[in-house]
Amino acid sequence: HEVGALFVEHRTASKLLSTYVIPLAEMADEEGRVHTTFTQDVTATGRLSSLNPNLQNIPVRRMEGRKIRQGFIAPEGRVLVSADYAQFELRLAAVLAGDSELIKSFNEDLDVHTKTAAEVFGVDMQEVSQEQRRAAKVINFGILYGMSVRGLSEATGMPYYEAKEFIDNYFAVRSPIKTYLEKTLQQAREKGYVETFYGRRRPTPDVKSSNFIVRTAAERAAQNMPIQGTEADLMKRAMIQVDRLLPKGANLILQVHDSLIVECEKVQMAEVQKILKETMEKIAPELKVKLAVEVTVGENWGML
Repeated sequence: HEVGALFVEHRTASKLLSTYVIPLAEMADEEGRVHTTFTQDVTATGRLSSLNPNLQNIPVRRMEGRKIRQGFIAPEGRVLVSADYAQFELRLAAVLAGDSELIKSFNEDLDVHTKTAAEVFGVDMQEVSQEQRRAAKVINFGILYGMSVRGLSEATGMPYYEAKEFIDNYFAVRSPIKTYLEKTLQQAREKGYVETFYGRRRPTPDVKSSNFIVRTAAERAAQNMPIQGTEADLMKRAMIQVDRLLPKGANLILQVHDSLIVECEKVQMAEVQKILKETMEKIAPELKVKLAVEVTVGENWGML
């Protein structure tokens, strides 16, 4: 199999890579394809999960992961088309929190990380430095997972006192987000559940645990579940619609969190790109925020 051949060639790259070498080569069928299994009832948020092998967890930010992805190729005459939601969780957080300013920034196609940095540091957007934008980007995403002052300090290299001041200023600017996270945690404690935008609930008994580690982990999960759960709801809706609209010969072959991957004939490439982008961006007209999808094409997964 071509997939197995590439992996064996890089057998000595690292211990991490070697864990994929034999299983993926052996899992390929007679046509050289590897088939994962998706589950709908494993993650607490409702996201799909993948196993045997887990194709949602190949470490793309590492060289080994990129090499592994290069081993997944489209058959001759065909290509892979990937459609990825941009800043999906942050857009949904803005809606759930009712943060009108953040929603406005997204709807006007502004760089929200630069805008946030400008607001937090009190400068014009044109004056925002790369370091300031990076700090805003880290906290924009990290705050949804309960990022602490120490976490921001370690992620950006900021001194601790600067990280604390940044988070304080951030919550002053993004007060609807802070209020929303606090209300979500309060609901988890008082009602025993949290829910997505569409009303799908997750019980939260561990937020009252006497074990500090268990309790704090449950609190972070409770605050994030409505956001990530709404994301999961929309991704499944998008998968259904995309599958219905794809032309004959084009197949939805993989979902990785915020992205869908379709395999199609090269002559179908433009049509498939259009279907993915338009369908995914318009999947939830009831939301007040504009959804954005980035589409890429390649002959192997590593190119996407």
